[in-house]
Amino acid sequence: MKKLVLGAVLSALTMISCSDKKPTETAVESNVMLEEPKTIDSAAMASKSETLTPEAEGKELLEGMDCLSCHKVDAKLVGPSYQDVAAKYTEADIDMLAQKIIDGGKGNWGDIPMTPHSGMSKENAQKMVKYILSLKK
Repeated sequence: MKKLVLGAVLSALTMISCSDKKPTETAVESNVMLEEPKTIDSAAMASKSETLTPEAEGKELLEGMDCLSCHKVDAKLVGPSYQDVAAKYTEADIDMLAQKIIDGGKGNWGDIPMTPHSGMSKENAQKMVKYILSLKK
């Protein structure tokens, strides 16, 4: 009986030690800025952008960035909803809001800071703001 148990234990240890088990990776939170989405086919993207309005381009940019992890269109999440931002600001604020997306900051909507997006161009940030302002009720 002892030999049977010992054989089973050795067999189990051999299977475990010889398995193709890889170490599990642990998720590490990072505050490293995400880069602006890169286009794979710039010619196709250029022809597509000729047919899209700045607001539609802004919506696509928002959906490709990390914005939706903190903002929703119609409800507060971590940051204000896009509709709340649209209600507070006007077309005259486009440049200021675009710079706010690039630089990040806090204080306008509470103490939780908005992550900077320093890799983003001013032009793309302005398109994103135009989309957000188009959501005004």
